[in-house]
Amino acid sequence: MRHRVAKRKLGLPSDQRMALLKNLARSIVRHGKVRTTVTRAKEVRVLVEKLVTLAKANDLHSRRQARRVLNDEDLVKHLFDNVGPQYKNRAGGYTRIVRIGWRRGDAAPMAVLELVEGE
Repeated sequence: MRHRVAKRKLGLPSDQRMALLKNLARSIVRHGKVRTTVTRAKEVRVLVEKLVTLAKANDLHSRRQARRVLNDEDLVKHLFDNVGPQYKNRAGGYTRIVRIGWRRGDAAPMAVLELVEGE
């Protein structure tokens, strides 16, 4: 039974799973969107929403928490200077998942995870 089990394992060991999710989150912060499978998009959405919420707070502790995920000072600066202020009047729902069909090789359902337009 899966009662009260929150996250998906994505068929990976925990260290590889976290590396995958962090890399996807970095790509979304850098480019604004990423093309991946639906399951991965649903899982990384949680991480990106938390990062944008941290960026809205814009204090030292939030920057340090974001640095733990992004691991790149330039991306943290971009997140807090450009992405965060876009959503200052929005309570949540900073991302959108759009299904785009199936992957050719294995017919995995694909999606685009993107940041919605702010202000």
